[in-house]
Amino acid sequence: MKNLLSNFFLESYKKPPLSIILDMDVTDEQVHGNQEGAFFNSYYHGVCYAPLYIFCGHHLLVAKLRSSNVDPADGALDELQRIIGLIREKWSETHILVRGDSAYAREEIFYFCENQPLVDYVIAMGINGVLKLRADDVIEKAKHEYEKKLAPITELMDSLFQKKEDLEEVKKLVPISTWYCSIRYKTEKSWSCQRRVVTKVCYGSDGLKMRHVVTSLPASKIPPSKLYTKKYCPRGEMENRIKEQQLDLLADRTSTQTFQSNQLRLWIHSWAYVLINAFRQHCL
Repeated sequence: MKNLLSNFFLESYKKPPLSIILDMDVTDEQVHGNQEGAFFNSYYHGVCYAPLYIFCGHHLLVAKLRSSNVDPADGALDELQRIIGLIREKWSETHILVRGDSAYAREEIFYFCENQPLVDYVIAMGINGVLKLRADDVIEKAKHEYEKKLAPITELMDSLFQKKEDLEEVKKLVPISTWYCSIRYKTEKSWSCQRRVVTKVCYGSDGLKMRHVVTSLPASKIPPSKLYTKKYCPRGEMENRIKEQQLDLLADRTSTQTFQSNQLRLWIHSWAYVLINAFRQHCL
């Protein structure tokens, strides 16, 4: 039954697409009884399940119910292997980009994608001191650019007002300085090889903010700014698909006693989503 979602997706195309993007994410389904496999999760502030979703645009490919006491990436590699295997049976030349937040920045996912033909990834990763040190020159450039934009406004405000509070409010109106860079990086133990990390550096009234994504896409194909803004940031659209699934189609009604029956419920709501999406795509 879980292959049915992928089969609907493959059959919705008249010919193989040149490229597709697989978005992975996790959400919570709060429960209010004594359901099998439900646990308290401090991140979601309640007793819940933590289902894994994989979408390709508006197409739902995976709705895997999981206990909320498992690793956020639990089962993600298995589902990627299953889905990409099904896709490759019909679309041997389609380029696949795997995308996710930092919960999926795992060696086994990187390694799998790197060893598949025409499969790449762009996945967020956490901030650490080494990456910040490696981006020191870009941080200085962003800081200098912001201070340069702020200087004439500071001089004007000093001549008009004496209160420092007014100046702090004006600082928030000065545009943030944003810079990007690529770094070759390898963790001390967990990664098997060096990989490309794209760093986004923002400097503004709130000080320094940094974000990192690790990718198999080479700098020769796409520069760091476009990789972050065009390849990674659009993954946020997936949140709207999850909201449609949970809020509009009530996929969070996992209220039966056993785990398997709740998985079946999640699939039923997922098939409803597939029908709604097909109607939206072909009729509207």
